Amino acid sequence: MKWAVFNQKGGVGKTSVTCNLAAAFAKKGRKTLVVDLDAQGNASRYLLGDKLEETENTIGDFFASTLSFKLFRNSIQDALYETAYKDLYVIPSSQELKELQTKLEGRYKVFKLGEAIDATIEALGLDDVFFDTPPSLNFYSMSALISADRVLIPFDCDAFSADAILNVMDIVEEVAADHKPGLEVGGIVINQFQSTARLPQASIDGLLSQGLQVLKPFLSSSVIMRESHSVNIPLPFYRPGHKLTQEFGALAGSLLGLKTEAPVKKGRRCPEPKAPFEEQAAKES
Repeated sequence: MKWAVFNQKGGVGKTSVTCNLAAAFAKKGRKTLVVDLDAQGNASRYLLGDKLEETENTIGDFFASTLSFKLFRNSIQDALYETAYKDLYVIPSSQELKELQTKLEGRYKVFKLGEAIDATIEALGLDDVFFDTPPSLNFYSMSALISADRVLIPFDCDAFSADAILNVMDIVEEVAADHKPGLEVGGIVINQFQSTARLPQASIDGLLSQGLQVLKPFLSSSVIMRESHSVNIPLPFYRPGHKLTQEFGALAGSLLGLKTEAPVKKGRRCPEPKAPFEEQAAKES
């Protein structure tokens, strides 16, 4: 399954949702790829850490090759890297995306990503692909939507976010009608949820009253997410027993149609994080 994580509003935790869901899928034995289409490259840094500096090819090289500006021998597969975690892979982003966007739009290359990803899935036996998109509707987010089967919409229980969700629903419907029959919204991911606050629940009730598909469990607000980002280790590998980690696992199971155990409240750090993160994690423990 190919999942585009998309919301035009920034600050809703799009990258956190993308990477941690992908990590949760990988922990369940799914061979999972994250494609970072945001020029900021936060997903790339989160999943590769310092190893990002050693990468030679990026998604920017792939898009440049579609314009015949560069020779890219094995297309997008040359930009695919293993992370330090079993079954989790990433195609890193690049600042080059900013320079390429206008040229790609002018040459109407919006279908190239989907074609390349489909070929990669077949060649490498991938189970799932997650597209981390920029917080705007541009060439790269449109490429992700056209490439995807389902769209996940992160929602942080802000009143303005609710308006953004309706806009995303309209965009998905239009893309499905014009370019990708079968594209559907896979659901709304409630992120940074505070169960004791009144506004979050009221915002969720508003979505439900409109008949929108709100996924469960909700993802709790927790400082552990910032810690996870600071050491560049996704939660399923950094704190596997933490409540938020368990929520990501349960949400992944829900998306996969699997039965999962209820989230637990307390846990411990992963005692043996995989290289290249041992030293960083040891400092944090």
